[in-house]
Amino acid sequence: MNSVELFRMGIKNLWRRKLRTFLTILGVIIGTASIITMVSLGFGMNEGFKQELSRMGSLNIINVNPPYDMYHDGGKPSGPQQKKLVLDDSAVRKFSEIAGVEAVTPILESHVKIISGKFEAYVSIKGINPDVMEQFEFKLNDGRLLEFGDTLNVVFGAHVSQQFYNPKARMRYGPPPQSNVNVMKDKLELTFDMGYSENQGKPKHYKINGVGILQEGDWEKDYSAFMPITQLKKKVDEHNKSQNNRNNNRSQSHSGYNRVMVKVGNIKEVQKIQQQIKDMGFNAYSLSDYLDSLQKTSSVLQAVLGGIGAISLLVAALGITNTMVMSIYERTREIGIMKVIGASLKDIRRLFLFEAGMIGFIGGLLGVILSKIASYILNSVGFRFINFFGPGGGNTKISIIPLWLILATLVFTTIVGLVSGFYPARRAMKLSALEAIRTE
Repeated sequence: MNSVELFRMGIKNLWRRKLRTFLTILGVIIGTASIITMVSLGFGMNEGFKQELSRMGSLNIINVNPPYDMYHDGGKPSGPQQKKLVLDDSAVRKFSEIAGVEAVTPILESHVKIISGKFEAYVSIKGINPDVMEQFEFKLNDGRLLEFGDTLNVVFGAHVSQQFYNPKARMRYGPPPQSNVNVMKDKLELTFDMGYSENQGKPKHYKINGVGILQEGDWEKDYSAFMPITQLKKKVDEHNKSQNNRNNNRSQSHSGYNRVMVKVGNIKEVQKIQQQIKDMGFNAYSLSDYLDSLQKTSSVLQAVLGGIGAISLLVAALGITNTMVMSIYERTREIGIMKVIGASLKDIRRLFLFEAGMIGFIGGLLGVILSKIASYILNSVGFRFINFFGPGGGNTKISIIPLWLILATLVFTTIVGLVSGFYPARRAMKLSALEAIRTE
């Protein structure tokens, strides 16, 4: 019996008992759709975690802070440690020499007041090396990024312009009136006088120029302003000197940088490099810390959901076995005739395995289609549900079905069908041809 004859006979046998075949395939459809849908929810959950964390920053950027003692003991080492660790140029150089590190930049932070006419805003301003802004994923909405040679040029986060208000306006309920400050075109002045402490001399005002506005997406960048780190350090030192109050704003010369950002080329190496930095004595953290713990939770949930779906597929496998065993009883005479006219035991085994495998394959294929429909409905309804309770869901999908999962499921359901048909096939092979022919 060649393959074409085997195929035609197998399809004919399945079609001859349409209702039983349909009910058996239905069990496989339900089991397949259950597994794919349940597992897809886990993939959707992981993707949701990644998108939510990406809004807070990049997953392959490590933030390095000075040792804890530096903040609470004035930089004096505790215990047996004798050498004070400071985030200075030497530390930055060591970080850049670590294998796998793509870029490093120190960050100097200060809180300032920016004035535009009658409006003012309190902003966190950060000094950064201009030549690495693109590498650290500073994406522009308007204008340009900082360049080498910039002095009092500033790049603003997406929401900084919304922070301006008129301090002399009458207090009223509801949101503050729109300031209409254009940070790219309007005249701006920067001062370190925050207005909540007694001044020791008249605070100095610096005229600054807005040269760029960043895209929205990273909450830290959205509400911050950025200028060259060398220029910010000069202005902070000038302010400290003029006010004779060096504790108001920490300068580089006094206690190093506020923090250092380290970008890793391969996200899989983030944890390893982060641990190397910790071993140097510094505090280091990244968003991948949160992602790892969230993915572990998601994996457990995914396994539970997949197990629930697998139970229904196991029931379907028993249904395939039952269908094929019943088929033997109904086709005993037919099997005997096949043996008499020359069909080999191998042909009979192949026939029954083909029929069982086809049930598994067809059920798996229809189950994949059903799961794709269910995934579409979940994503459509879920997206509306998330946005009903407030913005922030973005384009996050609740259910994600990768191509490899579809292909793996089709192979798996076909194998389940073949395994389920193995016992009926052996039973059909063992039937005596003469006794089978005499069977009514």
